Amino acid sequence: MRNGQIPGARGRVRPLTLLGDAVLHQPCREVTEFGPELAELVEDLFATMYAAHGVGLAANQIGEPLRVFVYDCPDDDDVRHLGHVVNPRLVEADGVVIRGPEGCLSVPGLEAGTERYDHAVIEGFTMTGERLRVHGTGWFARCLQHEYDHLEGRIYADHLKGWRHRRLMRQVDRASWRR
Repeated sequence: MRNGQIPGARGRVRPLTLLGDAVLHQPCREVTEFGPELAELVEDLFATMYAAHGVGLAANQIGEPLRVFVYDCPDDDDVRHLGHVVNPRLVEADGVVIRGPEGCLSVPGLEAGTERYDHAVIEGFTMTGERLRVHGTGWFARCLQHEYDHLEGRIYADHLKGWRHRRLMRQVDRASWRR
């Protein structure tokens, strides 16, 4: 992704999986092959994320139950973070818990106040198999936790309790994409 290459420029936009699809509610499989197919998946994830105006996208959100996600997300200081992680592990989630608005491309048009830590660290690999460690604060920490949750078979609604959860589920039931 260096030397002026735009992530997703060679990718194809794929249909998004929506809330209720089984692939969103099951843990994803580890990636075992680091080659052209993985590079193509990462490109498709970027292309789909940009087309949907998102800041992150996990592979199961396009129907691929593999442990891969991409992001192009600012932190609270408006510093842009751009990249991808293969076989991520959430190694730190700490700091202050902040309830903030959270949405999801698999739950289009809706959002809810969701509690997340304001600091997160993900370890994993690049699509070429190089180790990496990604530190996030603020909004970017929320993004990292959100995308990691997808790979574990969770969505942000799973963090909601009581009236927040009930309200979101009522909105989902009325959403045009559910019909």
